[in-house]
Amino acid sequence: MDISRRNLFKLTGLGALAGLTSITSGCDLGSMFGVPPRDTVYFTPNDKFYTVNYMDSPYNLSRDLDQEQWQMVVKGAVSNRVVLKWRDLLNRPSFDQISTLMCIDTLPGGSSIGNAIWRGISLKELLLEAGADTETARDVIFRGADAYHDSIPFERAMRDEVMLAYLMNGEKLPKEHGFPVRLVVPGLYGIKNVKWITEIEVYNGDYQGYWQRKGWTDEGTIHIFSRIDSPGHYQDVPGPNVHFRGIAFGGPHSIAQVQLSLDQEKTWVEAEIEPPQSPWSWVVWNYHWNDVPAGKKMVSVRAIDTAGKVQTSEITRPQPNGATGLHSIVVNVYQARVVT
Repeated sequence: MDISRRNLFKLTGLGALAGLTSITSGCDLGSMFGVPPRDTVYFTPNDKFYTVNYMDSPYNLSRDLDQEQWQMVVKGAVSNRVVLKWRDLLNRPSFDQISTLMCIDTLPGGSSIGNAIWRGISLKELLLEAGADTETARDVIFRGADAYHDSIPFERAMRDEVMLAYLMNGEKLPKEHGFPVRLVVPGLYGIKNVKWITEIEVYNGDYQGYWQRKGWTDEGTIHIFSRIDSPGHYQDVPGPNVHFRGIAFGGPHSIAQVQLSLDQEKTWVEAEIEPPQSPWSWVVWNYHWNDVPAGKKMVSVRAIDTAGKVQTSEITRPQPNGATGLHSIVVNVYQARVVT
């Protein structure tokens, strides 16, 4: 099967988006070029979980933060200013939650996405304890030890799934991931999930954070994302049967369906979805393509969330709202020799 010029252009065009990103975040930008197969896992090991640090930060990650000296202040439109130290944090009621985080700079097929089990405290309960003004509060601002700052709407902050996390995959939150405590807001891009938090402010106005002042989204809702992990892009694979595997993530909604196109997006076939770990996590999918003729094949993937929204094929750059587009790979199928 010949791969059309239009779809070859799509592949190279997505790769070219890497040169158009303007957020100096350190997100992975090379994944649209030839890549080997990737392991598809339920949980991302802490040392392999993507990290992003904004370039203006004066914070020195090589220097350990003294947990006994650290404190977090809740202030602003509250009736009871709260100060939490490390021991106070650990002594509060906690809960575990499986959530996927994703960098806003991630291109289709990118690797700056990870899934982990987080343990932390309820932001909602903390704000209620502080006596947050529920009538006038509009935003909740988070400031970190690295001088980074951002906000989420007060309504979002009062949802049960929003947490202040201090454990990651059963271990104390690594310093590169925000020790002693970070924000985890399921469904919002990483720019909203502030790390190394030292200050929380209930605010009556519309607060513009670090990246918003540079023209990036203030909403930060994650677009539907799907990825082919194996085979790798431009990999030689034996036929006639080929197994495809990958992940899909719906952001604010879970994934209902994953589809693959084997004919350059003319038609779509349904993949099998493994049970999701939580409403806030990615899903793992599999597809077995049998009796594949030899030659180069272009395969694309898309997902549909539980609200019925279909992942768009429109290619957009990350700035200001996050990239869109489908992940496509080319595989070279050869007929394996039958040994008798």
